[in-house]
Amino acid sequence: MDLQKRTAPAPAAELRASDADRDRIADILRDALAEGRLTADEHAERVEGVLAARTVGELEAFIRDLPAGHPRRVTPAAPLPAPGPVPADADDHVVAVFSSAVRKGRWRAGRRIHAYAVFGSVEIDLSEALFQYQHIVIRAWSVFGSVEVRVPENVSLRGTGGGVLGAFEVDHLDAEDPDAPVVHVDGWAVLGSIEGRPRRGKLVADILDRVHRKVDRSLRRHLEH
Repeated sequence: MDLQKRTAPAPAAELRASDADRDRIADILRDALAEGRLTADEHAERVEGVLAARTVGELEAFIRDLPAGHPRRVTPAAPLPAPGPVPADADDHVVAVFSSAVRKGRWRAGRRIHAYAVFGSVEIDLSEALFQYQHIVIRAWSVFGSVEVRVPENVSLRGTGGGVLGAFEVDHLDAEDPDAPVVHVDGWAVLGSIEGRPRRGKLVADILDRVHRKVDRSLRRHLEH
């Protein structure tokens, strides 16, 4: 009997929380703020608690008094408008707590990147990055900090998020090439800032290569005729 107790699985509430678990609770809190169920101060306090929570049980406590905490009473929420088949788990984490963190230069961008700036600054520069996927999601949280995203001019850029006594500013870009990468920035700024901008003069090289190949093919067909 003692052996069975030692090998029994831990209750769900005692499981370690994942980034996907935190994202789910944060989405519920954001909806509750938009619906007027939480004040700005209550929302900010709970978001800070979500970032610090270690277990699933600690996370669930922040939505216990909200309708979304009782699934049988509500309709499932629509999925976030993130483009493409992007996984729930992040390929890369960029974290700055009372510090700064930077991703820039010639690096391979994953399909999903999570950025956390708590009393710090995060810079994610994709202007020289290698795009292995057409769709990239950057999930950002800024609490008394800043998250700055820079992209090449010839990609599409989208943004979905907001701020509580903070700023969420993401430029909307539409690439001329339908095969160009799409970068989607989603997040929430609490007494901080999140912004996404193109870096002027920077272009994705492989897109230019595809254009050159198309032009070469067109010229060859024209000369053949």
